[in-house]
Amino acid sequence: MRFFLLIFTLISSLWSLPNDAELKKMIGHMLVVGFDDATINAQSPIIKELQTYELGGVILFDRFYKERNRTKNISSPEQLKELTKQLKYYAKRPLLISIDQEGGKVARLKPSYGFVEIPSAFTLSKTSLEHVKNVYNAMAQMLKDNGINCDFGPVVDLAVNEKNSVIVGLERSYGKESETVTQFAKVFIDALKSKGVISVLKHFPGHGSSLGDSHLGFVDVTQTWSERELEPYQKLIASNSVSMIMSAHVYNAKLDATYPATLSYAINSKLLREKMHYNGVLISDDLQMEAISKFYTLKETVTLAINSGIDMLLFGNQLSQTKTDEIVETIMAQVKNGAISLERIIEANERIARLNL
Repeated sequence: MRFFLLIFTLISSLWSLPNDAELKKMIGHMLVVGFDDATINAQSPIIKELQTYELGGVILFDRFYKERNRTKNISSPEQLKELTKQLKYYAKRPLLISIDQEGGKVARLKPSYGFVEIPSAFTLSKTSLEHVKNVYNAMAQMLKDNGINCDFGPVVDLAVNEKNSVIVGLERSYGKESETVTQFAKVFIDALKSKGVISVLKHFPGHGSSLGDSHLGFVDVTQTWSERELEPYQKLIASNSVSMIMSAHVYNAKLDATYPATLSYAINSKLLREKMHYNGVLISDDLQMEAISKFYTLKETVTLAINSGIDMLLFGNQLSQTKTDEIVETIMAQVKNGAISLERIIEANERIARLNL
């Protein structure tokens, strides 16, 4: 009897799946991808992907990662406005047009291209809140004027490890204390929100105590991380300020003895969703970073990430190239064989649909 019940359940679940075209679009909504062009038209590969899969978003870079003197997506305000205008024109649904514009050394919109200069988080933390408001209001206006509606910032990592190169060394943190970080991050968030730009807290559950760089390989924060690194997230979630959070590729055995945060159900669902009561969109950091790509196949990566509670998967196509077709087909196969539940895909789509684009 149990055998027949199991077969009936499996058949019923297959019947409830949407057709392939619909499922591919549901998966497409969960993807944010990078592409190589500064100008686009109806025949551009990214436009075909936007229309075939109804991609959730794109990420723009000024330069190629391995060819710093070569322009990728951004060369001037005029060029960028035309690019974002074309992206919106060809997209069949609201599109996240995202960028890393923190200020200081992490800025895709640089003064040398004709954009407003934005100081680093560390530099701004040494000034008045009123000054910081003015700076971030100017940044928010710049993003809006250039067609950007999602900024991967602010960084809310605490500067707890002075030897940290990727956060502290690049002046991406507002400071060691959660009160300071929360206060300045809130100004960043509010300024962007006033101009209709979504901000993204990063990197959950904390990257400021790391010694390594997850772009380059495995990063273990087990011995350096502490729970106070969660405080900015908790305070900002409680203030109803947070629409999106980005995961970190750090390994923390205190929270999950098996997987790095981006692939961890214990961190993304049990901790962030259940314990910290976050119900917004959770996006991965770039899944082509070597902290992930060196140790997991594409199939393992997307399956673990989605099952962990990640709603949007980021493939920057800077560190390496992954075809969108392959990503979509891999996820679809995993849904069809039951490795990823349709319910998880629906849940992610519902959260994405709630973003105010």
